[in-house]
Amino acid sequence: MEASILVKVVLPLSLFIIMLGMGLALKPVDFKMVLLRPKAVALGLVAQMVMLPILAYGIILAFGMTGAVAVGVMILALCPGGTTSNLYTYLAKGDIALSVTLTSLVSLIAPFTVPLMIVMSMSMLMGQEEYIHLPVLKTILQLVIITIIPISIGMFINHKKPQWSEKADKPVKLFSILFLFFIVILIVAQNVHNMAEYFAKAGVAAIILNVASMILGYVLAKAAQLNEAQSKAIGIEVGFQNGTLAIVIALTLLENTEMAIAATCYSLSMFVTGAVFAWVLSKSSKRAANGQVSE
Repeated sequence: MEASILVKVVLPLSLFIIMLGMGLALKPVDFKMVLLRPKAVALGLVAQMVMLPILAYGIILAFGMTGAVAVGVMILALCPGGTTSNLYTYLAKGDIALSVTLTSLVSLIAPFTVPLMIVMSMSMLMGQEEYIHLPVLKTILQLVIITIIPISIGMFINHKKPQWSEKADKPVKLFSILFLFFIVILIVAQNVHNMAEYFAKAGVAAIILNVASMILGYVLAKAAQLNEAQSKAIGIEVGFQNGTLAIVIALTLLENTEMAIAATCYSLSMFVTGAVFAWVLSKSSKRAANGQVSE
C-alpha cells in the first residue's frame, strides 16, 4: 500500500468508521447528563479542554522541546477522548454515563477549537522556516466531515435501528483498537532506525502527559467534591486522548511525520498506563469500602 493512499484515504476513512461506531452507541438521553450533573460535566470539559493543553505546554517547556515534535505533543493534548476511555472507566468502576457524555461533547466541540489551537501552537513553538500554513476554515470542515458527521449518522442509525446498532457496537470498537495498533506498527516500521531518537524526543513527554493528566483530572474532581465514580471518569477521560485523530491531523491534514511522533509513542503506552491507573483506583475503592464495612 502506497503511503499517500494510506494517509489520504485509509486513515481518514478509518477514523470516519471509528466515529460512526461512537455514534452507534449514543442516544439523545446520553446528553441529559449535562442537565442532571452540570458540575461534573463542566469540570470535565474545563479539565480536558483548558487544563490539559496548559499541562502539555508546561511539559514541552520543561523538556525544552520546540518545532514539529513539540507541536505534535500539543495536538495530542487538544484531541478529545476516544471510546477507549469509556472502556477503562468501566474497568475502574467509574461513572460510565459521565465518561460517554464527556467523550461525546468534546468530540463535537473539538473540530472547531483544534485548528485554532494548532495555529497558535505552531506560532509559539515553530520558527518561520518550519511554520506550516493551516487553512483554519478548511481544516474545521475536514474535521467536521470525519468526526461530527459520522457521529450524527451513527446516532440516527441507533435511533432507527437500535438492535442493529447494538450488534455493530463491539465489532466497530474492536476495529478501532486493532486499526490504531496497525497504524502505530506501520509508523514504527517505517521509522524503526529513528524510534529511539523519537522516543527520547517525544515519547517520554507523551507518557508523562498521559499519567499527569489522569492524576490532574482525578485530583481536580476530588477537590470539587465529586463522588469517587465521577472522579475516576474525569481522571480517565482527561488522560485518554484519541490517538487516531491526532495521527490523522498530523499525517493527513498537516502532512508532517514528526508531528505524529508523540501520538504514536502515546498510543504504544496508554493501554498500559491506563490499565495501571484503573487498577490503582479500583483497589483504592475496595480498600475504602472495606474500611467503611469494618467500622
